[in-house]
Amino acid sequence: MTARSFSTDVPARLDGLPWSGFHTLVVAALGISWILDGLEVTLVGSLSPAIARSLALDDAQVGWTGTAYVLGAVAGALVFGRLTDRFGRKRLFIITVVVYLLATLATGLSWNFASLAAFRFVTGAGIGGEYGAVNSAIAELVPARRRGWTDLAVNGSFWIGAALGAVGSVAALDPRLVDPALGWRLAFGVGGALALIVLFLRRHIPESPRWLMTHGRPDEASRVVAAIEARIWGPGRTPTPLGAPRPGLRLTPRGTTRWREIAVILLRLYPARTVLVASLMAAQAFCYNAVFFTYALILVRFYAVPAGAIGWFILPFAVGNFTGPLLLGPLFDSLGRKTMIAGTYGVAGLLLCLVGWAFSASLLSAVGLTAAWSVIFFFASAGASAAYLTAGECFPLEIRAVAISLFYAFGSVLGAGGPALFGALIGSGERGRVFLGYLFAGALMIAAAIIAARLGVAAEGRSLEDVAPPLSAMAD
Repeated sequence: MTARSFSTDVPARLDGLPWSGFHTLVVAALGISWILDGLEVTLVGSLSPAIARSLALDDAQVGWTGTAYVLGAVAGALVFGRLTDRFGRKRLFIITVVVYLLATLATGLSWNFASLAAFRFVTGAGIGGEYGAVNSAIAELVPARRRGWTDLAVNGSFWIGAALGAVGSVAALDPRLVDPALGWRLAFGVGGALALIVLFLRRHIPESPRWLMTHGRPDEASRVVAAIEARIWGPGRTPTPLGAPRPGLRLTPRGTTRWREIAVILLRLYPARTVLVASLMAAQAFCYNAVFFTYALILVRFYAVPAGAIGWFILPFAVGNFTGPLLLGPLFDSLGRKTMIAGTYGVAGLLLCLVGWAFSASLLSAVGLTAAWSVIFFFASAGASAAYLTAGECFPLEIRAVAISLFYAFGSVLGAGGPALFGALIGSGERGRVFLGYLFAGALMIAAAIIAARLGVAAEGRSLEDVAPPLSAMAD
C-alpha cells in the first residue's frame, strides 16, 4: 500500500440512497439525449424528400447524408468517450450537447450537399459523444437496485424523439401549414430548442462522485454525496441508507489508462464480457438499422403509402419501442439480467422471422405489418437498451465511458450495413428476397440471445464496484 492510498464509502452511500427528486433530475437532464437522437434520425428520414427538392440532391447524396451522421456518431463516441474517462462525466456531457445544439441549428441553414453532410457529421459527433458520457454518469449516480430499469427507460426514450419526429414531419410536409422548403429547416430548430433546455438542466447535475474518487479527489467526492444526502433528508439529518451496510473501498490514484491497457482489459481480463456486449450491440444495431431505416421504403414500394403519411406509421412503431423498456425494465432488476436479456432478444428474433414470412406471403396489410413491428420491437427495444446497460456495468470505472463508446461504435459500423442490404433487397421488388433479410436479422437476435444465456452477468442489485472492481482498487 502506498502513502497515496485512501479509503472511501462513496459507492455504498450512493447505492444506499432512496429514489428522490435528484435522481429524477438526473434522468430528465441526461436521458433527454436519446430523445434528441430519435428526433434527429426520424426527422431526417421523413423529411429527406423535402430536403432533396430544396437542395437539389439526388438519391445517392441523400443516402450519404445519413452515412455522414453515422460516421460522425462513431467518431464522436470514440473521441468524446475517451475524454469522458479522462476529464470527467460532467465536463463532457456539457460539451457534447453544445456540439449537438450548434450543429443541428446549422443543419437547418444548409445551402448544398457539402454543407448538409458536414453539419450532419458534426451533429452525429455530438450525439455519439453522449453515449459514453451520459450512460456512464447515469450508471454511477443511480442506486444499484434501480439501475436496470432506469437505464432501460432512459435509452428507450429515443423513441419519444422518434414519435415527435414522426408527428413533426407530417406537419413540416403539410403545405397548408408551412412551405415544405422552409418547414424542414424549421424542424431542426426544434432539436436546438430542446438542447437549450437540456443545457440548462445539466448545469445542476454534479460530477460523478465515483469518477472523482478514482481520480484522487476523495474529499470532493464525499462532499458531492453529502450534498445529495442533505437534499434528500434535509441539512443536519443523519442519512438512513436502504439495504444492508456495504464495505468501503481502498483506492490508489493512477494515471490515464492507455489504449494498450484498455485492450488488455477487454480482451484478456474480461474476454467473455467483451464477446457478450459485442454480440448484443451488433445484433440490435443491425436489426434496428435494417428494419427501421428502410420501413418507409417498404411502405411506399409494397403498400403505396404516400410519403406525407409515413409519419403516422412510424408513430405506433415508436410507441411499441418506448413502452417495452418502460414496462419490462423492472424485470431486469427482479428476474435478472441474464433471463431478461436472453428472453427479449430471443422472442424478438423468433417473431421477426415469423413476421418476415407473413410479409413474404402477403398476409399483412400496411397497418398489420406496423402492428406486428410494434409488438416485436416492444421486446427488441428492451433488449437493445439492455445492451448499453450491460456495457456500462461489466467493465471497470476507469474505462467505463470508453468501453460504452467502443461497443457503440462497433455496433454502429456493423449496423450501417443493414440499410444498404435491405435497400437492395427492397429494390428488387420481390417480397421473398426481403424475407431473407428478415431471416438474417432474426438469426442475429437469436444468436445474441443464446450468447446472453451462456455469458450473461448477474449484475442486478449489485454495486458497480462488485460487478467490475475499479482498476485503482486495493485489497485491505
